[in-house]
Amino acid sequence: MEFSVLDLAVVAEGSDARQAIANSVALAQAAEGWGYSRFWLAEHHNMPGIASAATSVLIGHVADHTKTIRVGAGGVMLPNHAPLAIAEQFGTLATIHGPRIDLGLGRAPGGDGAVMHALRRSMQRNEDFPNDVVELLRYLGPPRPGAPVAAHPGEGTNVPVWILGSSLYGASLAAALGLPYAFASHFAPGDLDQALRLYRERFEATEFGQRPRFMLAVNVIAADSDAEAQRLRSSQQISFARLRTGMPGLLPPPVDDVLEAIPVRILPAVNAALAVSAIGSPATVAAELEELIARYQPDELILVGNIYDQAARHRSFAMAAEILRGRG
Repeated sequence: MEFSVLDLAVVAEGSDARQAIANSVALAQAAEGWGYSRFWLAEHHNMPGIASAATSVLIGHVADHTKTIRVGAGGVMLPNHAPLAIAEQFGTLATIHGPRIDLGLGRAPGGDGAVMHALRRSMQRNEDFPNDVVELLRYLGPPRPGAPVAAHPGEGTNVPVWILGSSLYGASLAAALGLPYAFASHFAPGDLDQALRLYRERFEATEFGQRPRFMLAVNVIAADSDAEAQRLRSSQQISFARLRTGMPGLLPPPVDDVLEAIPVRILPAVNAALAVSAIGSPATVAAELEELIARYQPDELILVGNIYDQAARHRSFAMAAEILRGRG
C-alpha cells in the first residue's frame, strides 16, 4: 500500500512563511528518501499559519527540489478558479516535471465570504463544481479537434485528477466520474464511513478511471514514547481549537498539559475532529494504523503531521515510513 504526505507549509510561532516553505522543501526531500509516494500541498486563504495559498507555485518549487516523489495538490479549491487556468497551470507543471504531478480538487472555497469577494468569486460557483471538473478533465485529456478552446500547455498531459471531500457529495461525484477519491478524515471524519461505502458501491468505470481508488488521510505523530508523542500533538490540538473558535494563527509550541491552552468544554470536539489519528511510540502507531487500515481498507494513506519542532517532525515521518514499509 502506498503512503504519502499532506503538507500545508505550516508557519510556526517564532518563524515566518519563508522558513515554512523551506521546511516543506526539506520534508519533501526527506520523504522521497523514506519511500513516500506523494507530497501534496493544499490551498487555503487568509490564514497566517499556512503558506501554501499559491498552491501551484509551491508545487513547482517543491518539484524543482525533488527528483522522484510525486508532487501535487491536495487540493486546489476549484470554485476559486477557472478550469482553463488550472489546466494550464498543471499542464505547465507536468510539461516541466513529467508524469509526477497530481491534481486533487476540492469543492470548499478555502476561505470565507470576504475571501471569495477578494478572489472575485462567488459561493454560487460551488454549484458548478461537477461541470467544472469535467471541463478541466477535458482540457487535460487528449486533443479535441474542433474544440473552441484548448489548454496549452495542458492538452494531452493527462495529469491524474483526484476528488477530495469530507461529505457524501464528493464521494458521489468521484464515483459517478470514475475518479479516485481522498477523504479529509484528518480533520472532518464524521461522514467517513458512509461516504466510503457510497463511493465503493456506486463507482462506475469511465474513461477517467476503471476501478475505485480510496485515499485515507490520517494524523500521525510518532515519537520515542506515547507521552512524548501526545505532548507533540498538543500543538495541533491548540491550533485546531483556535481555528474552530475563530482565532486562527501560527502553529504554537507544544505544552505538557493541553488543558492549560484549550478550555475543557472545547477539547472533546477538537479530539473528535482529529480522531482519525495514530499517536504514540512506534508500537502504538503501528497498532493504531493497522486498526484504521483493517477498518477502511484504503488503497493509500496520506499522513498529516503538524509538529512544531522540525527535527521531531522529520523523525515522526521517518518512523511512520519505517512502520508502513515493514507491513507484511
